[in-house]
Amino acid sequence: MAVAVRGGRGGGGLGSGGVNAGLRSFFSYRVFLSAMFTLLFVATLSAILTTHPSASSQLPSSFHSGDAYMHRTFLAIKSDPLKTRLDLIYKQATDHMTLVNAYAAYARKLKLDISKQLKMFDDLAKNFSDLTTKPGYSFQGQDAVDEEVLRQFEKEVKEKVKVARSMIVESKESYDNQIKIQKLKDTIFAVNEQLGKAKKNGGIASSISAKSIPKSLHCLAMRLVEERIAHPENYTEQEPSPAIEDPSLYHYALFSDNVIAVSVVVRSVVMNAEEPWKHVFHVVTDRMNLAAMKVWFRMRPVEGGAHVEIKAVEDFPFLTSSYVPVLKQLESSGDATNIKFRNPKYMSMLNHLRFYLPELYPKLHKVLFLDDDVVVQKDLTGLWKIDLDGRVNGAVETCFGSFHRYSHYLNFSHPLIRDNFNSKACAWAFGMNIFDLDAWRREKCTDTYHHWQNLNENHSLWKLGTLPPGLITFYSKTKSLDKSWHVLGLGYNPGISMDEIRNAAVIHYNGNMKPWLDIAMNQYKHLWTKYIDGDMEFVQMCNFGL
Repeated sequence: MAVAVRGGRGGGGLGSGGVNAGLRSFFSYRVFLSAMFTLLFVATLSAILTTHPSASSQLPSSFHSGDAYMHRTFLAIKSDPLKTRLDLIYKQATDHMTLVNAYAAYARKLKLDISKQLKMFDDLAKNFSDLTTKPGYSFQGQDAVDEEVLRQFEKEVKEKVKVARSMIVESKESYDNQIKIQKLKDTIFAVNEQLGKAKKNGGIASSISAKSIPKSLHCLAMRLVEERIAHPENYTEQEPSPAIEDPSLYHYALFSDNVIAVSVVVRSVVMNAEEPWKHVFHVVTDRMNLAAMKVWFRMRPVEGGAHVEIKAVEDFPFLTSSYVPVLKQLESSGDATNIKFRNPKYMSMLNHLRFYLPELYPKLHKVLFLDDDVVVQKDLTGLWKIDLDGRVNGAVETCFGSFHRYSHYLNFSHPLIRDNFNSKACAWAFGMNIFDLDAWRREKCTDTYHHWQNLNENHSLWKLGTLPPGLITFYSKTKSLDKSWHVLGLGYNPGISMDEIRNAAVIHYNGNMKPWLDIAMNQYKHLWTKYIDGDMEFVQMCNFGL
């Protein structure tokens, strides 16, 4: 029994010992394999290192090779850490020297050999090259790198890298056409935006200024009316002079509500006339400015014996809305509420009186129409002697090239305009026009004007104003005058030649920059102000800036 028990234990012990022996054999085998691989790795590494014993202490003669850089980096595993740092410094210097040389080469291709930039790039590339071969920074053949020398070398490389980067940033735009083109596009776009805004703002401001009444003009009108009220006995109505209807004299038509402007026109004509007593001025104004206009010419009679007739629009009974299309349109419900149509520039009866000259002055044969923003510099009597060849209107043409043609003023997309007029016909100037009133009556021009003005009731045929209907009314009935009779643009064009102005018989401040406004162009203003009657007490009191 005891034997059996021992035998059983012995049998159990024997089985356990077999298992333990197996595990020990397995682990011994793994240890053996690990040891073998470790020895093999060490042997291989030793063989590699002993095959190139001097590699770790040698630097390539040139740092332009990427393979050399990789080789040094690998060898840095067993070398001094400073050598790894040295390799990085060499790499940084190499990259920037390559970039500098590239920009220098491109500069030469663009034939900029004499440029300052090219010289700077060449000098910088040479500095990089000289630095790497500098005796104090020769690291080849050294087992260890001197940290102090390396620090100084790194400092100098970084300074040159900084200079190189700065130069490249400054000059990159010069060599990169795409950047240059884009910058130009951006600049043009920005300038166009600013120009558009400036034009819009300037146009609005100029328009407001042109429509407004300056303080000085308001002051003058008020002073003249006060004078009329204070001394009514001095301003009683007088019998009209027979010269007013004498067709053998030189007659002018002038329609305005601006006292000082009318006085300048009349004074400039008279002062330059050879026979001023033969000149007759027909001034028509509105009811509000009638008294002021009469007081002015009573206080300051025209020199040289010239004659002045002053009337209001209301003094002509035929000018009613039933006869005059403009008045009818102005009184219609659609236009009466629209401030644009009430603007004197567009719908004022004073502006449209020019289309009724034969009816205003039935006994006259010829009339010279003048705007109130002109200055006369020469004797104008020669205009009455011009043969108009049976035509109604004598005017200076304003077209040149494709500018100021009929297409600029009339709506040629409308069949009525397209079928009756030539879009390339040359436009002419309103402001100084010699009219043959007999030819006007014969051609029934006022009826023509009424016909087209009625057709344009909805403003679809032309823009508002008097020139478009004038071009229509006197189409093929206008004789072109020599340009020296009438020079335009002094109210908007600063580039008119002073020689051209001096040679002109009449200069015209058409545009928004009228000579009596603060926005007038200074180079032209003196040509107008010299005809202002500066001795007139109210002119001095109202401060016209003389």
